[in-house]
Amino acid sequence: MTSLVERAYIDAVEGIDDADEIRTRLLDAAYEQFCRVGIQRCTMEDVARRARVSRITVYRRFATKNALVEQVVRREFRRYFDQFLVDIARAGTVADRVVAGFVSSLRALRHNPLIGGLMAAEPDLVAPSMISDGGQTLATVRRFLAGQLRREQRAGNVSHDLDADLAAELMVRVSASFLAIPSQVVDLDDEAQLAAVARQFLVPMLQPRASS
Repeated sequence: MTSLVERAYIDAVEGIDDADEIRTRLLDAAYEQFCRVGIQRCTMEDVARRARVSRITVYRRFATKNALVEQVVRREFRRYFDQFLVDIARAGTVADRVVAGFVSSLRALRHNPLIGGLMAAEPDLVAPSMISDGGQTLATVRRFLAGQLRREQRAGNVSHDLDADLAAELMVRVSASFLAIPSQVVDLDDEAQLAAVARQFLVPMLQPRASS
């Protein structure tokens, strides 16, 4: 099954927008309700009341609560990908874009009221879709980042000898480890420190491996 993050990635890359006004209202209402009381305590009736529609209307768009949860989380990851692209576009050099992307990723996911809150409070609801999916989530983010590195290669900013997939894999795994496991060395709320870490350890990954 295609992971939530992979579907969000496809939406971002292809610029897919939801034109269904009622569906958007329901996703907005569900997002607000999930952030307010958590997913487990939220019911479809709660979402219907907040969206000011009937319960039947909710079920016409989303057959089950799990389907609604998936779509809300998917939309938040879509916003993450969109914001990542905005943040790196502001950077002037490829090194700056690597730094900006690292900081942007940690900030976006940790500070997102829904995703960050779920990671902290209800990890059992998020982990199956984000982590325990045979590596699909990490593979999707790696593919997204590798695509950005290949663009840098085509622009002449990065050597064509660089293994973009491997560099992206390592960068994504570093970011994922910080998200999944609290650090006693790096203050994840200190963006200056995060930027320094990225510049010292991630930027050098842009250099292709020397021939033996």
